[in-house]
Amino acid sequence: MTLLDQVCSIVGPGNVLTAAADQESYLEEERGLYHGAALAVVRPGSTEQVAAVVKACAEAGIPMVPQGGNTGLCGGGVPSEDGRSVVISTERLNRIRAVDAVDFTLTAEAGCVLASLQQAADDAGCLFPLSLGAEGSCRIGGNISTNAGGTNVLRYGNTRDLVLGLEVVLPDGQIWNGLKSLRKDNTGYALQHLFMGAEGTLGIVTAAVLKLFPRPADIQTALVAIPDPDAALHLLGRARRASGDAVTACELIPRIGLELGVRHVPGVRDPFDAAHPWYLLLELSSSRPGGLREALEDLLAAAFEDGLALDAVLAESGDQRLAFWRLREAIPEAQKKEGGSIKHDVAVATSKVPEMIRRCTVAVEEALSGVRVVAFGHLGDGNTHFNLTQPVDADRQAFLADWGRMNRIVHDIVVEMGGSISAEHGIGRLKVEELAHYKAAVDIDLMRRIKSAFDPRGLMNPGKVVPPLP
Repeated sequence: MTLLDQVCSIVGPGNVLTAAADQESYLEEERGLYHGAALAVVRPGSTEQVAAVVKACAEAGIPMVPQGGNTGLCGGGVPSEDGRSVVISTERLNRIRAVDAVDFTLTAEAGCVLASLQQAADDAGCLFPLSLGAEGSCRIGGNISTNAGGTNVLRYGNTRDLVLGLEVVLPDGQIWNGLKSLRKDNTGYALQHLFMGAEGTLGIVTAAVLKLFPRPADIQTALVAIPDPDAALHLLGRARRASGDAVTACELIPRIGLELGVRHVPGVRDPFDAAHPWYLLLELSSSRPGGLREALEDLLAAAFEDGLALDAVLAESGDQRLAFWRLREAIPEAQKKEGGSIKHDVAVATSKVPEMIRRCTVAVEEALSGVRVVAFGHLGDGNTHFNLTQPVDADRQAFLADWGRMNRIVHDIVVEMGGSISAEHGIGRLKVEELAHYKAAVDIDLMRRIKSAFDPRGLMNPGKVVPPLP
């Protein structure tokens, strides 16, 4: 019996895709940077089926590529071009196994779409706070495997901070059951943390116990025009103190980001009468009704007096709040309409964000005439999407060919400032060489040892995250 025959007997012939047309959406990376090939795309319907497929592939020496919603931005979820791998999609693992409003937990399978988990929590009077642009299509297993960030990290942490327990199929087909809802468990190594951020290189996450929180009863949102990122930093500190640390999100938006959104994305408009150099999207929330509006108004009144705010609009309805968020979320979409975009997902200490933006902007503008810096993102947790849009009328491919040089310029500055070259998007295939360049030798050695211990033959998502031996 061939491997494909074995796999068909496990999951059913209809869930083993071998035709090129059927595989297409599983093989291309979100931004089109990579287009792989696969022996087959397999769609198991249970943890036991995942384990049986993995065991069959392992015994045949066939590489495996776990995949969730395939919304990643670093090529971590697509196979290589050699066509030897089997893609194992978790899309059919889409059951919510339990929602517990007493323990404030939700147990879900890896293929559940993030938005469906948010809705299930809301239906139970709770909040699952992980939120990002792809939440309508990304899957929780992929969020866990990349340790996704998003807009609420300031208040609730990364995905790693929202997971209590995991169920994982190991590279040899064994099932590790760490699916616990305990808030405290000091019985040795916290094994679940090894799989969060590992991007499927150590095993396939099949289910998770997730933390829930009380559903907010009061949400107040403001879009504030500011003179510079330094003002945004001061406003953030004041907002945290004035609100009893109820700041949920704090997003920095440059003028060029707003202009691109208005130009290219339907429904996005500038709510101000005059143009301003920078904007801050500030959101406060509490499970207690009332009180935050007054705190926000007082905060902004003092900010106007001190020159930290130039203008402000407070959301008067849920629709207006969503419009503010649409303005922020439209930036990556709008950049695509302006040609090539070289992206940097970097982090420094929050206090250093303004300095990092200034230094990196000067450096890239000196290196490439006409480049347009679009620096935006999660000021509250120090994560900036320092994106570079091609010069007007430049050749797109010629600009993108400069990706490596621009990376080195920006990443050198970020690392010198004690920062990270990957804040929330992961390493995948895109940043393996960059990781090898910047990571300390002892760190790389430890990563290789862990990978070898879990996956000695290197069959689980090969070529991703862990730099190969030179």
